[in-house]
Amino acid sequence: MKKMLPWLITIMLSITLIVLAVFLLSDKLLGSNDKGVSAAPTHTPVLTADQIVEVSSEINQVTTNLADPDYIAKMSFSFQLNDKKAKEDFDKIKEIKIKPIIIKTLGDTKPENFKDSKVTEQFTSKLLEQINNTLPNGKVIQIEITDKIVSSL
Repeated sequence: MKKMLPWLITIMLSITLIVLAVFLLSDKLLGSNDKGVSAAPTHTPVLTADQIVEVSSEINQVTTNLADPDYIAKMSFSFQLNDKKAKEDFDKIKEIKIKPIIIKTLGDTKPENFKDSKVTEQFTSKLLEQINNTLPNGKVIQIEITDKIVSSL
């Protein structure tokens, strides 16, 4: 037994060192999830009510069919932009560029998607991306659905 003791200590020490090395190098071996661009929305600074009104715009009463032709949606939206100049540009093109984007996006959406708030957030994220690609200056920071009616015909 005394002859095996050094061997047992060596094996236990080796196993401990291997486990410690794997633990310390696991980020490099397995890859880190912190790399790349985050899908989370950008952090918006805290604004006063007057500042929010200065950079916000609305599109009211958008009515269109959904992906299922038996359903119709009537919605109103509120858009918060990053600055006053972006809001001015947004207001100039909202009826000729932004509203058609909303109608197309609603036309591709199934009615059951509006029953779940998580899927509704995915819808607004998709809308946010498409609208930001259209804006000449500035960007939309946040989109809120202010009124929503989804009904069958």
